[in-house]
Amino acid sequence: MEQQLDPSDPRPPFKQVANALRAAILTKKVKAGEKLPSQNELATQYGVARMTIQQALRILRDEGLIVSRVGSGVYVREQADQTVGLRPRVEKAFERDAVRIDFAGLTGETLLGALEEPIDRIRRGRLTPQSISIRILLPDFDKPIAVPSRAGADPGDDPVVREREAGIAHRSAGEITQAVRELGELGLVPKVEVEARVVAGIPMMFKLYALNDEEIFFGFYPVVERNVEIDGNSVPIFDAVGKDTVLFRHSTGDNDQATGAQYVDQARRWFDSLWNTLGQVREL
Repeated sequence: MEQQLDPSDPRPPFKQVANALRAAILTKKVKAGEKLPSQNELATQYGVARMTIQQALRILRDEGLIVSRVGSGVYVREQADQTVGLRPRVEKAFERDAVRIDFAGLTGETLLGALEEPIDRIRRGRLTPQSISIRILLPDFDKPIAVPSRAGADPGDDPVVREREAGIAHRSAGEITQAVRELGELGLVPKVEVEARVVAGIPMMFKLYALNDEEIFFGFYPVVERNVEIDGNSVPIFDAVGKDTVLFRHSTGDNDQATGAQYVDQARRWFDSLWNTLGQVREL
């Protein structure tokens, strides 16, 4: 694995470490099911504090690339090759002059992670798209929702649980919005458009990514019962866990071109229909 960080890289060390480990997983230098070095070993290899390694591993864990096994260590997930399929395709999409990405799902955390590398490459002058358009479609967490919701002895919709999820979604969408608009303000991309809208009453039990009108990534959120901390209290909730979502890719360039093209076309029509009818603009 890469062991030297770039001192000229403006990103925090924990993001550099996360990118290096992610690259090792993507290129199968660290194979599915293989154990990673200990946190102390990684800290020594990269010349950083152990806290930095913990932050980096948290990113990869949230992306579904690694799992922690109590008393054993950290391992690359067996399905990591399926999970990370989105990231290189997003990076590839930014090689076009006109970049268009649409997302529908619960929070957009995975999209934020996938955009970090291409946005950084634009800042460094290594990518030069002429336009970027990103649309983000999220649930309206101001209204009752099936998931996330309170579990335990008194299950059901809970505004406190919704507020927690809204914070995650708005933070992710807000960071995407800020980063993309900054590219335009700096003159690095001549035309940028990024907007988030919310839809009430439609449970987002899946996530969908549309890249440049050519590729669709689609996956279902598995619902689990788990405890989360809210205002210092451990609260049981029913939650949709994005990191366990396996994404299926459909492309207009698939061997079965009729099916691939139809899937991409219908997915885009579905997104546009919600965006243009029920979607409400949400400032982030």
